[in-house]
Amino acid sequence: MNDNDALLSELETSSEKRLALTYVAEAFAEAELDGIDSDCVAQAALFAAFRELVSSYGEDAAAEYASLLPERIRAGAFSTGKRH
Repeated sequence: MNDNDALLSELETSSEKRLALTYVAEAFAEAELDGIDSDCVAQAALFAAFRELVSSYGEDAAAEYASLLPERIRAGAFSTGKRH
């Protein structure tokens, strides 16, 4: 594990991350109120998030982080309701 991996891992468990998630959820809600499709907002949010990760940690660390997402998605890490 390098310094970038440690920073990404630390961010995942911080109270700051939970607060940031609240801000993002509010932005999604406001976009929905404005009639913007949630899929469009989600894709834009992912693009912005990865742009920021690349800017902060570099391409390799962001790509490594992204490579772990399929396993986490399948394990339900991002699910809020019943799993398919």
